[in-house]
Amino acid sequence: MEVTQTIETALTQGSESPFAPNWGKVFMWVFILSDGLIFASLLAAYGFLRFTSPSWPNRWEIFHPHYIAAMTILLLSSSTTMAISVESLKAGKHGMARFFYLVTFLAGVTFLGMQAYEWSHFIGEGASLTGNPWGIPMFSALFFLITGFHGFHVLSGVTILFLVGMLKLYDKATVHTVEMAGLYWSFVDLVWVFIFTFVYLI
Repeated sequence: MEVTQTIETALTQGSESPFAPNWGKVFMWVFILSDGLIFASLLAAYGFLRFTSPSWPNRWEIFHPHYIAAMTILLLSSSTTMAISVESLKAGKHGMARFFYLVTFLAGVTFLGMQAYEWSHFIGEGASLTGNPWGIPMFSALFFLITGFHGFHVLSGVTILFLVGMLKLYDKATVHTVEMAGLYWSFVDLVWVFIFTFVYLI
């Protein structure tokens, strides 16, 4: 009875139906799922070549483990700061929301800088799209493709955070808009967990 009255009240007041889908979230989830399949295909190709090749370079002899771990911690921590920002905004704590939003943005920019340094080190060691000094040429080609594709997503995420942040600065962005930016950012962070596991650890 109470549910029926709530629905009738919402409809008579011109509000959206309580059962209507949030199309912004629907489209975002469709994008995330389709994009996730692309990453899954790239990682599957990497795994296939990794385990079917007679020899595969030892990544810990090429990359710096502590540096990669720091990149991972930084990006995963930014998911937490983004979540705090969204929840603070919902609670009306705008000062806290802006602070953690800024921290998230700076973490993303820092990650991009660290990845650029990692690439420069990798290239400096002799890696390219067509070969590398450690063995199978596809190792470096897939590394550039997978981490580069993810780096593009991080760059897109940082750009989205900047644009939404500017809108919020002028009070033109809604909580929903910030939440959508946070959802995309969480996806980017989650993908890095799989890249870190498959490309660096296994």
